[in-house]
Amino acid sequence: MPMQMRSNPQTPSKEQLKHARRVREGREPGLIFVEGLRLAEECLRSGCPVERCFITPGVTAPTSLQHQDVPVFHTSAEVMEQLGDTVQSQGIILVAQRPQPDSAALFADGTTLLLGLDRVQDPGNMGTLIRTAEAAGAGGIVALGGSVDVFSPKVLRSSMGSAFRMPVLADATAEHLLTLRQQRRLRIVAATGAGELDYCDYDWRQPTLLLLGNEAHGVAADLLPLCDARLRIPLQAGVESLNVAAAGAVMLFEGARQRRQIPELIEDG
Repeated sequence: MPMQMRSNPQTPSKEQLKHARRVREGREPGLIFVEGLRLAEECLRSGCPVERCFITPGVTAPTSLQHQDVPVFHTSAEVMEQLGDTVQSQGIILVAQRPQPDSAALFADGTTLLLGLDRVQDPGNMGTLIRTAEAAGAGGIVALGGSVDVFSPKVLRSSMGSAFRMPVLADATAEHLLTLRQQRRLRIVAATGAGELDYCDYDWRQPTLLLLGNEAHGVAADLLPLCDARLRIPLQAGVESLNVAAAGAVMLFEGARQRRQIPELIEDG
């Protein structure tokens, strides 16, 4: 028999509100701050365990939450505004456990196209890239150490829920990349303005991890020797570079286009 959401919602204590703020600020390892009805629903659909819910009177909790034994705290609209991370609160916040996928989850659907991110700092770029990778059919994200937290509130909002659906291997190292290449026969390709190969000339039907770099400095110099190819996007004279999220979209969808053309070759390498 399914467990029911606890009845008689409580009023949160000051310490419970302080704890939620620490989660919002990334100061409670293992927990994430999920704000808004849509993200709350995506979090619940992903099976991410929820520890508590804060809600304003008049806001209806997601149906799936009503079948879980989750403490629910009613707060005033004023308290919710102070607690939240958005300009205008939607009246619901979840504190949930952080997803912890292992590297095998990156290949669970049989896809051999991954997106690697090296020290991407802007939450908007990170969330957009996660969403774009899902839309282009990538199997998951490998976020190297020094990147913005993929489950921070701003990244979650920018990803529009994709961060809950896409396996994300966080705080990865160069050793992780080498292990993935060896175990999965992946080619690692870096996006760089100095690349020797046009991104359209690369054979994206091969098992590939596309590595994008930091907004200001690109892919780290010590990672470039690990890459099997360096890809460039030809630009008109006078344009120095593209935003990392734009460059990622261009390359990921070229990969998706090539893979659609001859699908039987995608997994054969």
